[in-house]
Amino acid sequence: MLQPSDVEWTDPECPVARAADLVGDKWSLLIIRDSLDGKRRFSEYERSLGVAKNILSDRLRLLVDRGVLNRAPNDRGTRSEYQLTEAGRDLFTVILSLRQWGERNAFGAKEHHSVLMDPATGQPVPQLRPLGDSGMELKPEQTLLVKVGQTLPDSSLPPVTGK
Repeated sequence: MLQPSDVEWTDPECPVARAADLVGDKWSLLIIRDSLDGKRRFSEYERSLGVAKNILSDRLRLLVDRGVLNRAPNDRGTRSEYQLTEAGRDLFTVILSLRQWGERNAFGAKEHHSVLMDPATGQPVPQLRPLGDSGMELKPEQTLLVKVGQTLPDSSLPPVTGK
């Protein structure tokens, strides 16, 4: 569980707000994307992102401090490499969702973009879809946000705690 002491939570009981507080800025998300693509060294991130060294250093430090990346010496012990933690690898579906949203909404009809492929099939990775217990796709209007301390409508269940 990521609970860094340096974060002032925007909305302490909202998982989306907490996630955004931890990793929601552009450079952090792009570093995570590059890490998922196999980049490990400062120079690789710098070359890929074209970001100023001070900003890159700051974001890498924050991602390490917040438990998204580990920093370790490389095989020769001459430089550091960054590796995703389990929490960092858990962000794969977030990055994939952003990618797929971008493919649908951030490009014009004639613009080209990169594609994430399944190497086993040679096909693009299928669109992510939230599924209910029935296996059917859930739409936003088919979900219900229950905040901490609230109970489900018409329910004898205890109040929600989020645990």
